[in-house]
Amino acid sequence: MTAEETWTVNRLLTWTRGFFQNKGIEKPQLEAEILLAHAMKIKRIELYTAFESEPTEVQRTVFRDFVKRRGTGEPTAYLTGAKEFYSLLFKVDRNVLIPRPETEDLVLQTLDTLKTYSEESVPIIADVGTGSGIIAVTLAKQFAAAKIIAVDISAEALNIAKSNAETHGVADRIEFRQSDLLEQISETLDIVVSNPPYVSQSEYDALPVDVKNFEPKTALLAGATGTEIIERLIQQAAERLRPGGHLLMEVSPMIAESVAERLTGWNDVQILNDSAGRQRIVCGSPTR
Repeated sequence: MTAEETWTVNRLLTWTRGFFQNKGIEKPQLEAEILLAHAMKIKRIELYTAFESEPTEVQRTVFRDFVKRRGTGEPTAYLTGAKEFYSLLFKVDRNVLIPRPETEDLVLQTLDTLKTYSEESVPIIADVGTGSGIIAVTLAKQFAAAKIIAVDISAEALNIAKSNAETHGVADRIEFRQSDLLEQISETLDIVVSNPPYVSQSEYDALPVDVKNFEPKTALLAGATGTEIIERLIQQAAERLRPGGHLLMEVSPMIAESVAERLTGWNDVQILNDSAGRQRIVCGSPTR
């Protein structure tokens, strides 16, 4: 192999960026950098001082496998086994959804709600459908006084969430409970927060390959209309929330108004926009 044929970091990134562009990947340069840094077991920022260096054959083999799999649609987060959320790094695999920026807006709204509680109070929060635990863990780190119950129907997801809680030092402040929504929750709750399945069948059929073929279907698909699971959650939350408690849900902008209508009789029903200006969060308080 001549000097011109040497596969330096810069040359690998340039080729991979073009390959990912041809595959329609939204952020080809960023994803190429993430995968190469992971293959080389270095931080992404370290690539910028190593442009002319040549990764080892083992590193290039690992990287080629990553690129091939990403080219078929497998998400980068599953390839690296991690995804950042709220400036924290979370372990993920195909048993859990990949954290998305819009869920940070749900966390921020929940933290705003927690500001109404005194420092002496111990609000009880249920994170329903915790998945990788991003909501429960972030709330535990930001509001140490709260008691948090992280709920998921999937035992595999709960194992991931527990691991993330341990990594971030909050496992002692979160109880993990396997349950179909709130069925196994008997406590009176102050806050129910949830990113539930809300994708309708027609939306699911149109999802991109990297979502539909890799992320857990049960965490995405709600049913024909997208509101089926949310309707059950609303009913269960109404029975378990204390008077003046709060229900906060992330939903699809396509069904936000329909979900809000299902909170008829609740107080302070609101539809809030995410940071991109889309109707994303529906919240309210039970009247009882």
